[in-house]
Amino acid sequence: MSNQSSPKKHLMKGNEAIAEAAIRSGCKCFFGYPITPQTEISAYMAKRMPKVGGVYLQAESEIAAINMVYGCAGSGVRCMTSSSSPGIALKAEGISYIAGSDLPCVIINVQRGGPGLGGIQPSQSDYWFMTRALGHGDFHALVFAPASVQEMVDTVCDAFDLADKYRMPAVILADGLLGQMMEPVHFPEDYDFNKNTEKPWAANGHGNKRKHNIINSLFLQPDVLEDENFKRFKRYEIVKKNETKAEIDIEEDTELLVVAYGSVARIAKAAVDMARKNGIKAGLFRPITLWPYPEKELQKAAEKVKKVLVVEMSMGQMVEDVRISLKSRIPIEFHGRTGGIVPTPAEVFEKLKEMDGDDNA
Repeated sequence: MSNQSSPKKHLMKGNEAIAEAAIRSGCKCFFGYPITPQTEISAYMAKRMPKVGGVYLQAESEIAAINMVYGCAGSGVRCMTSSSSPGIALKAEGISYIAGSDLPCVIINVQRGGPGLGGIQPSQSDYWFMTRALGHGDFHALVFAPASVQEMVDTVCDAFDLADKYRMPAVILADGLLGQMMEPVHFPEDYDFNKNTEKPWAANGHGNKRKHNIINSLFLQPDVLEDENFKRFKRYEIVKKNETKAEIDIEEDTELLVVAYGSVARIAKAAVDMARKNGIKAGLFRPITLWPYPEKELQKAAEKVKKVLVVEMSMGQMVEDVRISLKSRIPIEFHGRTGGIVPTPAEVFEKLKEMDGDDNA
């Protein structure tokens, strides 16, 4: 019997777990504004940050909050903001400034239904927003899609590290279901509350020992701006090569592949298990990074399958990346719920039965 004790677990709501993980990852400053269903992140930070020598500030608006992140990130301090769909939309201009200045930060989006004010129930309708149009201009952000409270914790740690490594914003794309659910989580004991990587580019005082660092996204000469964009996209290619991540649960004889992310992937997994018990050869592909999208991993997983089913809490957004990845080589069908309605394992199973029946007709 091992003498090592199992890690201590805490029963925590997703929003609170993500906040604690950020603190343990070295986040020193949080700037935010309350909006359902992510307000618990802000509330938790308000309680905890002063106790660990950090800064919590509730800004007067989402626009103010992201610009505070901009200034803080420019000084080299690990910082974070959080909001929900319409609040993130207000942050879009500031996020573009941050990306255009090559600054790292972490942004949490706990999605709600839309468009407009929509509702406060869970949704996945910000996929295009986060992966395609997070702000004006040519840029990307790292986008992660956890599927459990524990994975929310682990992903925050990765997000801070990779944001620093590649000098770019990192987004955790959750939804109201993940933010509000409670699950047991553990925090690795080797977290460093004072974690701070070297950032020679930061504008944090030079003591006459180096040249001035200037944080800027304004380049009035077209050739200079183009060169900056070229350099940034060369870095993005490195990210695409090295940082894709997915969970693959398939058998050698899998014929129907379900693709889903985040909380919906858990529902899809239950439906796949039901299908297997009923003799349907189903499998699951779950992208964990939404940008960069795990295209090669999906291509490999789908090599021998006959059909693909994409399940989302939207009218169909990630399904476009699936079609692009697979080059429409095999039939791709979609099942979506929207308006805050969460699909059930039973309805996904019925869709798999229908697709399997078409093959055997």
